[in-house]
Amino acid sequence: MTAPLLAVEDLVVDFPTRGWRRPPFRALKGVSLDVRPGETVGLVGESGSGKTTLGRAVLGLAPVTAGRIVFDGRDITRAGRAERRALASDIQVVFQDPYTSLNPSMRITEILAEPLSVRGVSTRDAERRVRQLLDQVRLPSDAGDRLPREFSGGQRQRIAIARALALSPRLVVCDEPVSALDLSTQSHVLDLLVDIQESTGVAYLFVSHDLSVVRHISHRVAVLYHGEIVETGDGAEVTATPSHPYTQRLLLASPVPDPAAQERRRAERHQLLRS
Repeated sequence: MTAPLLAVEDLVVDFPTRGWRRPPFRALKGVSLDVRPGETVGLVGESGSGKTTLGRAVLGLAPVTAGRIVFDGRDITRAGRAERRALASDIQVVFQDPYTSLNPSMRITEILAEPLSVRGVSTRDAERRVRQLLDQVRLPSDAGDRLPREFSGGQRQRIAIARALALSPRLVVCDEPVSALDLSTQSHVLDLLVDIQESTGVAYLFVSHDLSVVRHISHRVAVLYHGEIVETGDGAEVTATPSHPYTQRLLLASPVPDPAAQERRRAERHQLLRS
């Protein structure tokens, strides 16, 4: 079996709370998971489950109380600023909101070329790479001359994906990347992410609250509940026939286009909540 690209081992994350001598809030309680090269692992749970905290810990944006984060055999749990800058070539992120993640005063070419310029890439090579990126996310070549406000939400998220891919990373943390989009646009962006993975071999840690979204893209799925993984396994199995009651509730909470089926799901979910 292929060695993991990313391994999270018994991770504990605490956040300080207000009030004298109040104990910290434990967001993650000994979480372990791994992501292999070219694989998508879906991390799913409701708000407050700890899923975003885990993604932020991998990116070095959340404090680690205990446990380890290992990337390609290197312990990066407490990597310093310089090491994190070097890791940016291998680990990137796509945030939830395409409206706030892009600098509104910069043209798209400038946004996409910025990480390349920081790495010392020449202007000519950066322009060539920007054209490749726009083509990769299926945006017209003249998109580079425009500002973020001139694009729809789905197009802005494509730009955010292109920026994440600029340095050809090996792992992208996708933090609710389609939750701000309508259902039709969600599907197009998810298909794009799948196509990019197939052509580049990039791995995804895909964070979402929606089990149906995770089903669309994930090889394996881990379900977080109150800072602990309660179910993990093959993506198709966990998202279609979950065994844990919490995952079953998540499945029943996922929207379906049939109103009658949606009503049945709602009734079944209420029954689970009462049991």
